[in-house]
Amino acid sequence: MADPAADRARYDRATAHLDAPLAVVDLDAFDANADDLVRRARGKPVRVASKSVRCRALLERVLAREGFAGIMAFTLAESLWLARSGFDDVLLAYPSADRDRFAELTGDPKLAAAVTVMVDDPAQLELIDASRGGTEEVRVCLELDTSLWLLGGRVRVGARRSPLRSPEQLAELARSVARRPGFRLVGVMAYEGHVAGVGDAVAGRPLRSYAIRLMQSAAKRELVVRRAEAVRRVRDVAPDLEFVNGGGTGSVQHTAAEDAVTEIAAGSGLFVPRLFDHYTAFRGRPAALFAQPVVRRPGVGVVTVLGGGYPASGAPGADRLPQPYLPEGLRYDPQEGPGEVQTPLLGGPADDLLIGDKVWFRHAKAGEMCERFDTLHLVRGDRVTGAVPTYRGEGRTFL
Repeated sequence: MADPAADRARYDRATAHLDAPLAVVDLDAFDANADDLVRRARGKPVRVASKSVRCRALLERVLAREGFAGIMAFTLAESLWLARSGFDDVLLAYPSADRDRFAELTGDPKLAAAVTVMVDDPAQLELIDASRGGTEEVRVCLELDTSLWLLGGRVRVGARRSPLRSPEQLAELARSVARRPGFRLVGVMAYEGHVAGVGDAVAGRPLRSYAIRLMQSAAKRELVVRRAEAVRRVRDVAPDLEFVNGGGTGSVQHTAAEDAVTEIAAGSGLFVPRLFDHYTAFRGRPAALFAQPVVRRPGVGVVTVLGGGYPASGAPGADRLPQPYLPEGLRYDPQEGPGEVQTPLLGGPADDLLIGDKVWFRHAKAGEMCERFDTLHLVRGDRVTGAVPTYRGEGRTFL
C-alpha cells in the first residue's frame, strides 16, 4: 500500500539538490506498471503508445522488457524520427496529411519498412500517391470505428475516429488498398476508447460508475462480435495480415481475451496519471510527477507555487486539471484554479510549507506532462539515478 507521506519524503530527498519546476519518473513504479500491463495482456505483445510517454529513453527501456513490441506513434513526423532513431516497428495511429513526410517515407527503403500508416478513407490514399517522393511500397493499417450505438443509432458512445463502422465497409477499403499499386495492407486497428479510457469507478459517483459499467459491458459484447467479423473479412482480402491491434490501458485484459486481436496498445498505464485512478479492473502506481516551488505565503492556510496551469486535452472540466498530490490535503482556490504563472493552493498543509519547498503534482493525462518539461529525472528509492530528455528536450514538438 502506498504511503503518501513516505513518498513525499523520498522525492524531496532525491531532488533536494534540484530546483523546481521539475519532473520525475519513479523507476520502481514505472517498471511495476510495465509488468502489470504484460500480465494483463495474457501473452499478447503490448505496443507502446508513444504519446503517453514522449521520451525516447523510456520507450527504449520499456521495449527492452519481455512482453512489449513496437510503438504506436501519433504523427508522421514523429514516426519517421523514431524510425531513424532505430525503432523498426512504428505504427502511426492517426491519418496524416503531411505531404513532405510522405515524400520522405516513399523515398527511403528503411523508413518504408519500419513505418505503417493509418488509413480510413480512399482520399488518404490519393493524398499519399500525390505526395510520393519515391517508389517505396507504403505499409497500411485500416481503422475500424468501435463506437457503441444505442437506441437504434440515435445515441453514439465513443470517440469520433474512423468512418468505417461495419465489417463490409472495412473490407471494401481493404479491397481498394489491394487494387492500388504501391500499397500493402498489413494491419487493422480498433481502439475502444470508451472502454479503455473511461474509468468505471468514479470517486463519489456510484450511480454514474454503475451506468459506465453497464455501457462498457454492452460495448464489449457488441464489439467482440463485430471486430471478429471485420477481421475475418479483411483477411479474406489480405491473408498475410500481420497484426490486429486493439485496446488501451483500461481494457488490456478484456481486449486480450479476443481471439481476433493479436496485440494490445497501451501507454498511459506506464505513468498512471490521475485519470487512471478510477478503474475496477486494475490499480497502477503513480510513476510520473512534477514539482512546483512555493514562492509566496499570502496568508494563513494558503501558499502560492510558480506556474502549474497545465490542463490536459479533452472536454474541459475539473478532471483535466493536474492534481496537487503531495503533501496531501492541498486544493485549488476556486477563484483562480491553476494559473499560467502562479497557482494558489489552500489547505492545512500550506502552513507547514516554506518558501522554496516543493509541491508535487500528478498530471491528468500521461505524456502531455512532457510537453512542459525538457528533462525527466529518474528516481529510484530516494535517489536520482539519472536524467533523460523528453521529446521537448530533444527539440521535438510534433503537435
